[in-house]
Amino acid sequence: MEIDGEDVTLEEELDDNDKDNENDNDNGDQLQNPKLRSDSNSDSDSDSDDESQQIEELRTLEIELSSNPSNYDSHVQYIKLLRKMGEIDKLKQAREAMNNVFPLSSDMWRDWAKDEASISGPEGFTGVEKIYDRGVFDYLSVSLWCDYLNYIQEHDPSVRECSPDGISKARNLFERALTAAGLHVAEGNKIWESYREFELAVLHTIDENDIKAKELQVQRIRNIFHRQLSVPLVNLRSTLLAYKAWEVEQGTDLDAKSSEVDGISSHLASAYQKAMEAYNARAQHEEQISMQNLSDTEKFRNFMNYLKFEKSVGDPARVQVLYERAIVDFPISSDLWLDYTHYLDRTLKVGNVLRDVYSRATKNCPWIGELWVLYMLSLERGRAPEKEISSVFEKSLQCTLSTIEEYLDLFLTRVHGLRRRIISGAEVNDVLDYSLIRETFQHASDYLSPHLKNTDGLLRLYAYWARLEMNLGKDLVAARGVWESLLKIRQTIYSIHLGFIAMETESGHIREARSIYKRCYSKRFAGTGSEDICHSWLRFEEEFGTLEDFDHAMQKVTPRLEELKLYRIQQETKASTDQSEISGKRIAREKRKGGSTATDEESSAKRQKNTAQAQKKGYEDKDQLQKHEVNDAQETKIDLEKTDSAPEKQMKGSDAVRTRGYTDQCTLFISNIHFKASKLPPPLLPVPRQGGPYFVFDKWGWELGLAYVDFVDDEHLTSAITKNKQMLFGKRLSIARSDPKQSRRDGRRVPRDQGSDRRRDSRESAPNEYADKHYESRSQQAPQPATLKSDDNIQFKGKNIFAVPRNVRTLGLMRYDPLQQILGHEEVVSSNLFRFFCLFSD
Repeated sequence: MEIDGEDVTLEEELDDNDKDNENDNDNGDQLQNPKLRSDSNSDSDSDSDDESQQIEELRTLEIELSSNPSNYDSHVQYIKLLRKMGEIDKLKQAREAMNNVFPLSSDMWRDWAKDEASISGPEGFTGVEKIYDRGVFDYLSVSLWCDYLNYIQEHDPSVRECSPDGISKARNLFERALTAAGLHVAEGNKIWESYREFELAVLHTIDENDIKAKELQVQRIRNIFHRQLSVPLVNLRSTLLAYKAWEVEQGTDLDAKSSEVDGISSHLASAYQKAMEAYNARAQHEEQISMQNLSDTEKFRNFMNYLKFEKSVGDPARVQVLYERAIVDFPISSDLWLDYTHYLDRTLKVGNVLRDVYSRATKNCPWIGELWVLYMLSLERGRAPEKEISSVFEKSLQCTLSTIEEYLDLFLTRVHGLRRRIISGAEVNDVLDYSLIRETFQHASDYLSPHLKNTDGLLRLYAYWARLEMNLGKDLVAARGVWESLLKIRQTIYSIHLGFIAMETESGHIREARSIYKRCYSKRFAGTGSEDICHSWLRFEEEFGTLEDFDHAMQKVTPRLEELKLYRIQQETKASTDQSEISGKRIAREKRKGGSTATDEESSAKRQKNTAQAQKKGYEDKDQLQKHEVNDAQETKIDLEKTDSAPEKQMKGSDAVRTRGYTDQCTLFISNIHFKASKLPPPLLPVPRQGGPYFVFDKWGWELGLAYVDFVDDEHLTSAITKNKQMLFGKRLSIARSDPKQSRRDGRRVPRDQGSDRRRDSRESAPNEYADKHYESRSQQAPQPATLKSDDNIQFKGKNIFAVPRNVRTLGLMRYDPLQQILGHEEVVSSNLFRFFCLFSD
């Protein structure tokens, strides 16, 4: 831990505390002094307050980590506080918990190793060694490697005593360090020098009489010098001088003070000169990435330029080391990790190296789905066991990815790998069968279906699933079950039915494919899907069916196509009409909002027009002309006031209306209406109506054959009921009094937003959704309904546009068509509303 700027281990701190306690005991007689005792009590109180504050802070961090274990800063603060308080057991657990989620920095690993060494002593050598071994895996750190090597040489008995096993162990560790950081241009020479010093120490332990062993060790040291001199590193000239001095000690005739290559072998001289040229080519890049006071953007750009240079040289090992150096400074840069892994996949292709890099990449950037996908593919290429691939897949699903499509890619990648390994029979130890693929698909369905709005992605998943069920699983019933389950989720999607039909057709099941057409040709699909499915059925019968099958399909499809054609024409007509009305009202609204300038211009133009008209009418007298202009201005003002205030007054006046539900006391309910009835020209109704007719539509704007008509009294309503069972366009009308309470008492199902629900309490429906299209632009500013007493006498009079729900509308109302929203159009289109042909007159 850090005390007064120095790094102090836990053991040293505890020793210091013991010494302080001894000093306190020795000076016990001094505490009899009242002043000293008072100062001591003050210090004790201060320490107690600090300890209480630390305990409270510790408890807060523990609560935060228990609720959010992915909080990196909380982990760091928690570990620092535990280390400061000397909580050894909790400290170890905290470090393990953090390392399970995040990689640790080299400084954190170094502190961990030092604390463990100070606590456990020589008996804990193995534990400290494991900590160092784990630490050098997370990030490239030359200093941590040097600490690791020094610790092994000092505390491993076999290495310290230079036993054959100890020497072999140390050499293997040095070679690992050189592979990881020996090409580090700025700091790699530290490991080379440490390696040479170890071999020199081994040389001194060899018996002088064992000439062969000494010559072998000398040659080993010489090879290390030669290897280092062929690598572009800093202080390469100093290394050459050290080599010459060592050769002189071995009896070679060289000028040890000369920095030239005179006297050394031609092979070594050539390698040294190439290394110097390589270092000079990289010196500028090294200077740029080591500059201080650079922004992260500039430093990242310098690293990318350096990487571009190393890639042009074409040494994969040097490129990999430079990537590792960049990751130390930018550990959570997903672009850097993706670039690194793509490079390794293209060039290095070493299974163990790729596995380690992907493991660290997903640990640093777990929110990048592409890294998890590449990780699983890399494991498959390296022929990793099924258990390891499955573990990586499960970890990826526990991460928070950016989009639902990334989760879809994970599931599909998993299925692709299982399919390939099952077909090839590559698994030896792990037995793979198709049930694992089925379980993965089911998991994907449960996981993605509630959230996957992209129909193409959902269709791809289920189509792939059904194809594998039939081809790999050899289960046609299961394949059909997959399509049926998808239809339950998205039954109004045209392409899903076609995919189901395509599977049946390709497998030769013509009768089953025809049955799907019969089930779906009358369904309502988005866009032109309803027409397309009809034409597709006809083509299907032309290619696969008999003449009788084709005639039967034609008989079913023809009236459906006529109905759809008529509906499209009506939609286009209403859309164009409503658009022109909206444009006109928008222009008028803009004119009203134009301010005094537009008013003055309009007034000036109007005065000129009135002057001309007055002259034609004989208004030669100025007083008469002025009086005429004043009258016109007053009329214009009245018109504007009516236009501006009408919707506001109506909306204010409807506050009381929206606070009381309507009970359908004098309302007629008509059902079984043919859709052609609404296309007839409306004659004048001979019976007094209060409002309506209100037609009922579904969310797509299709007529349901239902309507409501309000009457002013029971006499006229009873007269209209006598028309019950009358035929209209071959359909027998059902006319009856609307009685929602009786429907509920009888246990009949009352459709939502139909019947009396169109006048439900305004507290259950948002009035702004049902505003008249003439006042649609102001609906967002409609006042909230006022709360009235229960004994208020409320009656419906005039045109009530606020109590009409979204599925029951009278003529003149508009809505946003969900079909248009699906297609991506935001313009307002008119609802399919028409006046009903009057059948209530004698």
